[in-house]
Amino acid sequence: MSFSMTGYGQSAFHFGGYKVQLEIKSVNHRYCEVMMRLPREWTYYEDCLRKIVQSRLKRGRIDVYVMKEKEEDQVLPAVLNEQTVRAYLQAAEQLETQYGLQGKPSIVDMLGLPDVMVHSDGTSSIPEEQKGEWERVLQEGLKEALSSLEQMRAREGLHLASDLERRITRLESLHTEMLDLAPTVVSDYRNKLRQRLTEMQEEGSFPFDEHKLGMEIAMFADRSNIEEELTRLQSHFGQSRELLKSDEPVGRKLDFLIQEMNREVNTIGSKANHLALVNRVVEMKAELEKIREQAANIE
Repeated sequence: MSFSMTGYGQSAFHFGGYKVQLEIKSVNHRYCEVMMRLPREWTYYEDCLRKIVQSRLKRGRIDVYVMKEKEEDQVLPAVLNEQTVRAYLQAAEQLETQYGLQGKPSIVDMLGLPDVMVHSDGTSSIPEEQKGEWERVLQEGLKEALSSLEQMRAREGLHLASDLERRITRLESLHTEMLDLAPTVVSDYRNKLRQRLTEMQEEGSFPFDEHKLGMEIAMFADRSNIEEELTRLQSHFGQSRELLKSDEPVGRKLDFLIQEMNREVNTIGSKANHLALVNRVVEMKAELEKIREQAANIE
């Protein structure tokens, strides 16, 4: 089964007086790039969450958003920010020593200063033993959102694979037509050349030389031989179909095969001195370009 790199997933849960919502969005990318956006005080969990994403998704730019909202019926207790209090007291002593200002800040004064009292919010203020519980529930929420994302990527991947298989079928049809046309290239060239030489001989331009005609046709047959290219194309079609059925990430391998198919088709185009073959080459290149655009979405 092929997987698209485009998808969206989300999950939500309630824990510790908060409603936590996780959203994951993924788009095309050459590699696996994970961008984590968590509340500043939860950056402690970023590494473990990133590893979970990387273990499940192999390609794409993945944006993970973790948002928290305090429950309406929950009032978080306020605690003393001791580091800030010490900084204010040191500043008061400095004012007295250097500038001779008198007076000590009272408790009421201190409580009115910014950031002296803070809510017990985030990992920096929760007890150490609760960090493991928060890590567990965040991981569970992330895995649930990832499952939702993977389901969407799988559905999109089925559509992509179906479209690609249809286009490969079209390539195989053109390939069959090329196989039928290939033997006629030399005979058509021989007939046209013989007719032209006969006309020129009748006009008295030069004597007809059957031996030189045979040599010219032999060289043309060698230059225009496309059997190897057609054989390799058939192999690439089969490999592409097998990749589309694989459960492993196949986007890069498929991209390589598309490049190889383009190379073979270009070679056929440069060798073919035949209008019908050239028309098939143009159609093949158009289909391959559409395949390349679609394959860019596959993981």
